[in-house]
Amino acid sequence: MKNPPSKPNQLITKEFARQLNVNYNNKRASLATAKGQKEDANAIWYSLEELENYIHYVKTNGAKDGYNVDGIRFYFGVYPDDEKHGEKAGLTTLFLVPTGKKAQNDTAKIQGFAAVQESSADIQSLEPMNYGNIGRPPSLSY
Repeated sequence: MKNPPSKPNQLITKEFARQLNVNYNNKRASLATAKGQKEDANAIWYSLEELENYIHYVKTNGAKDGYNVDGIRFYFGVYPDDEKHGEKAGLTTLFLVPTGKKAQNDTAKIQGFAAVQESSADIQSLEPMNYGNIGRPPSLSY
């Protein structure tokens, strides 16, 4: 029988999450209002299947490229303000980038040399993931 997953150390209370979301909405809404812009995205949603597929993709292809994939970095971005991006033009987005370290060379291990382990960095040979579903205030609040 499998052991249940351990509780992550990074969990926060629902109340703190709500406060973070309110702070974000207030700041972004006041900036948008001051600039005469539309309300910005305040949430990005990916299905579990999309996330699991991306994790499988980066682990598999990262290994082929000689990386030990160890995480995913989440970046904020803003879509270009042009017609090509439709309703998302000028709005906040979130994109995911795999991180990892180059795998140690087996030859170096055999020869007894201590291979220098690079720090975890964005893996440039793999594509980032974007295009989750956005939520806008006030229709979506945590």
